[in-house]
This record gives sequence, structure tokens and C-alpha cells, in this order.
Amino acid sequence: MEWDTERTFGALPPARGRGFAQSWWGRAWLKALEDTALDGEQLKKGRKYAREGAVGAVSVRPGRITAVVREQDGSAYRSDVLLQRLSDEDWDRFLDMAVERAGHIAALLDREMPPHLVEDAAAAGVELLPGIGDLEPECSCEAWDHCPHTAALCYQVARLLDQDPFVLLLMRGRSERALLDELQVRSAVRAATPHESAGAHEEERAPEGVRADEVFAARDILPLPAPPPFPEEPGRPPVLDTETGPAPGIDVAALEFLAADAAARAHRLLAEALSAGHEQHPVDEELTADQDAVRLAAGAPGPVIAARLASGSGRERAELALAVRAWGYGGRAALAVLEEDWSPDREALARARSRLTEAWDEEERPQFRAQRNRWTVTGSHARLSDAQLRYGRDGCWWPYRKERGRWTPVGPADQDPAVALAVALRSDGQETVGSTAIPRRGDEPPPG
Repeated sequence: MEWDTERTFGALPPARGRGFAQSWWGRAWLKALEDTALDGEQLKKGRKYAREGAVGAVSVRPGRITAVVREQDGSAYRSDVLLQRLSDEDWDRFLDMAVERAGHIAALLDREMPPHLVEDAAAAGVELLPGIGDLEPECSCEAWDHCPHTAALCYQVARLLDQDPFVLLLMRGRSERALLDELQVRSAVRAATPHESAGAHEEERAPEGVRADEVFAARDILPLPAPPPFPEEPGRPPVLDTETGPAPGIDVAALEFLAADAAARAHRLLAEALSAGHEQHPVDEELTADQDAVRLAAGAPGPVIAARLASGSGRERAELALAVRAWGYGGRAALAVLEEDWSPDREALARARSRLTEAWDEEERPQFRAQRNRWTVTGSHARLSDAQLRYGRDGCWWPYRKERGRWTPVGPADQDPAVALAVALRSDGQETVGSTAIPRRGDEPPPG
């Protein structure tokens, strides 16, 4: 069997505007170079040569890579970098390890070198990636350490490794064809060998993947992959309406609704987490069970589930509908304004009265009857007495109107009480209600 196959790669174009290694194993190769070289200036020159396309065709064979590097004045230097070949015993251990995990073979066939393959090989005593001091330079410029020419060669090889990790395996001593043939033979032998039991084999098999904390600890040479693109819409929950009936006590419709809600919330939370400056925002307090029932009911779950949510939150159906309406205007804060009746302290009360005084000119200011944090408009016209402003703990004003004898939220909060009152009166602040107009300060008075 021919092990010492040589491959030659044509000169690569200049690497303008990009790094020399995109894959984690390519970066590990460069880390071995940069940790080994004693003179950083030589590495900088080497990067410049490689970036400018000064490296010619690269020859790769077991234990050695070779290329001619040309300087700007036309001088040409033969540069070699040596890497120790794995012994036959090392390859036996690597191949035995690889056939135990179908994922390893699949990764190699996809021209990938996942971290767990390298880790499993190391656990078997086989170091695939080079370490400090493993890349030994030889150059016709007669430098005793890595010179710009051997450094340029290494940077260029990192680009080859990005495309095909078999380049590294060839340097270690085995060609792609020989390696895959041997894996196929060992896989066939293993399949024909009886095992004690499939269950026992599954227990002995190491789990797929690698621990997250181990990857993070090795992030300098095992960088995490780029995150996947943000999904345009939430994922679809599974359909639970099957031929097999549900277990006793399982409400299929409610479970499907909760699954859809969880997907939508996850999509929203991910969008918020990816937004700029998200890390500076405070973490929201967890919703209580009653608040979450209102949030769920706001998702239009249908009459049956809505009835269950009302019962679970201790509300009548009409009360839940009112809470859902408030939630739509401002979430948790709007729900608190609906259901809490509180007395502002002296300082908060002074701020509220100051806002009310400043919102209108004196002769046009509506009259209010204040009760705790609620200011109800009083006046001769019936509709005026059906409007109310509620002062929130955040200093904002919430518009309310009496509908069918019940105070009902009719809009979002505003820091200007005149704006909130205009919403409560179904007015933009200019429209006349009966014979009474309530314009904002600074507006022109109505004609007549």
C-alpha cells in the first residue's frame, strides 16, 4: 500500500482583505507557528509575503511541506517546514478510535476536523495538530529560526487546511485515499465482529460532542462557530392531533397553544438579545401566575382556554377581558394601573399636581375629583364625568373611560395629562365635546 503520496497545490491568489485561517484547525496551525517563532518581525514579513501572493506552488508530502517564496527584488528561496510523521502504532490507534464513532468518519468525508475528533485522538495518544516547536523550518536563506519565507509558507498552508484537513493528515503520514481505504476495511471488520450486546456497546460508547466548558476554555484555538442567521419567524410547534388519544388529564388544544406561545416568546427573546445595547438593559422581573395568565389570554387562545385562564387567575371572564385590554396598552405596567389603587406619597403627589397645572391654561383647565391615584373629570356634561386619568408609579398618565358602568383603559400612557385626557374623551385635544373644549396649553382656543 502506498503511504507516501505527494500532493502539489498551485499558487494561491493574494489574500487581500481576509484572514489566513477561517477554520479552527487552520487557526490552531498558525498558533503553533506563532508560539514557536522567536522573532515576531519575521512573522509579520511572512504574512506580508503570503498576502501579496509571493508563495509559489506548495508541495505536501509526509513530514514536509515545500514551496518557493519570491521577494520583490526577484530573489527566490526554497522553503521547507517539517512536521513529525505519526508512527504506524499511532495510526493504528487513530484508526481504531475513528471507526468507533461514525461521526468522525462522516466529518472527515465532509472535509471537517471537529474538536471532538482531535480530542478523542489525543485521548488515544495521537496528536494530530502541531504544538509549540513542532513546525521545524528549513530555508535556503540559511536562517536558523523561522524566517519570512518559511513563515509565508505556513500562512499559505493555513489557507489550504481551511479547504481540506486531509492536507494535515498527509503531512502526518497518510494520504486521503489510503486513510479512507483503511477506515473502510476496519469498519467492515468491526461490523462482522459479534459484540456481547448492543446495549452494552452503547453504554461503552463515549457521548457525541464535547463539553461546552471545555470548548470555552480552549477558545484561543477552538473558536466557536458563527451564530446561525436569525429566523424570520418563530418555529412551528408540533401537531398533537394524532390517531392515538391523549393520556388522561392532557388537554391537547391547551398544550398546542402553550407550545406556540413558547416558540413566539423564544423568538422575541432572541431578537431582543441580538439587538444593539441589549446587555445594558435591566432584566425584567418574572411575571406572577396571574400576570402570565393575562399575557396568555392576550394571545387570543379561544373561548375554552380563555375560560380556563380566567378561572386559574381568579377572575371572571369580563374581568379577564378588561385585564387583556389593559395589557395590550402597556403590559405589566398597564395591568398594575388597572388593578392597583394606591396613594402617591407627598413628593409624587406634588409632581402630579404640577403636571396637571402646567398642562392647560388656567381658564381652560378641566376640573378633577382626586381620589388616591385617580383623577376623575367633573363637569356639567355627562361625557366629561365619564373620563378619568390614572397616575402610574412611573409618573405617566393612563386614560380611562367609563363604559357600561366600568372604568375601562382606552389607550397607552403619556407623560402629558392633556394628551391622555384627549384619548379618554376620544378627542385629539381640539375637538369640542358638547359645548366644552379641553385644549392643551399652547393650543389656539376653539373658534366661537
